[in-house]
Amino acid sequence: MESRKQTQILLINDMAGYGKVALSVMIPVFSYLKFETFNLPTALVSNTLDYGRFDILDTTEYMQNTLQVWKKLMFSFDAICTGFIVSEKQSSLVYEYCKEQRKTGTLIFVDPIMGDDGKRYNGVTDETVTYMKRLCSTADVIVPNITEACFLSGHTIKNIYSKFEIECIAKQLHKLGAKAIVITSTNINGKMFTVVKNSPDDSCVLIPYEEIPVRFPGTGDTFMSMVVGHYMKSGRLSESVRIAMNQLEKIIRLNMDYTDKYKGIPIELFLEEIDDEKT
Repeated sequence: MESRKQTQILLINDMAGYGKVALSVMIPVFSYLKFETFNLPTALVSNTLDYGRFDILDTTEYMQNTLQVWKKLMFSFDAICTGFIVSEKQSSLVYEYCKEQRKTGTLIFVDPIMGDDGKRYNGVTDETVTYMKRLCSTADVIVPNITEACFLSGHTIKNIYSKFEIECIAKQLHKLGAKAIVITSTNINGKMFTVVKNSPDDSCVLIPYEEIPVRFPGTGDTFMSMVVGHYMKSGRLSESVRIAMNQLEKIIRLNMDYTDKYKGIPIELFLEEIDDEKT
């Protein structure tokens, strides 16, 4: 029997011991979509941060040693997907590795995790924004929320934006070096959209959605995985974003009554919802 080569994806993100966020949710999604999935954890986290108490183990030294070993073994990947970065040193490691891999044709997807709802996450500084800008320069696609898009573009954070302002923000993000852009959680003239800009020469595509009044940690990681997974198969970014939005909305609605929302969505129970054929 002839073996088929799977597309190989490296996930660079943190790993939670308890809860479905980051690698804990991304690995099942990519594996279900039949990608050969590898991971480089940026931190080991005891549980999702929503519980209020947690412990974090910084894995920078492990990352540095691992990347040296992988280089000697000449490992390579079809795509790299980055998420939570703990420090400037980690960012430099990931930046250099992504830049090197991109030269060989590896696709780079960056989720520049820094904040949400107009605020920075704890520990995020001006230096964090600077090194995240540099990492975005290696990216084929970046997927910030609107707060992070403003951090990266230098735009003033607002509650509501005009279409013109969003076009300006997206153009500024292209200047960082990113080829394509997806901006989530964007309020444009009072309605919610995910914004897709496929290239510097294209106009923004606005994909509307209805906000669901519930919060689950890890939905951004799930969305990122779906978008990248579908895009790797189809090569059509706007369509992949639409499909991911529809599928994630259904999964969230199916979990509205889930009691321990701090744990995140038990994604293994809903993997069939992310089939390529489902929209």
